[in-house]
Amino acid sequence: ATGGMGDVLTGIVAALKAQRVGSFDAACIATWVHACAGDDVARARGEIGIMASDLCATVPVHINSLLGQH
Repeated sequence: ATGGMGDVLTGIVAALKAQRVGSFDAACIATWVHACAGDDVARARGEIGIMASDLCATVPVHINSLLGQH
């Protein structure tokens, strides 16, 4: 992990909590979304040099897929 990755994860949790998602569910969903976003970036660019900001573009894609909004 690089600096800021935890901030991205925390931001996803906070966004879900703001939408009244329970704490446990928010943590689980955020962890899954964060991991999928990281996997996307790693597949596209390789694992070396990934920055937290790289995940931001793919986070909404995975949240929307969970909601059935492709």
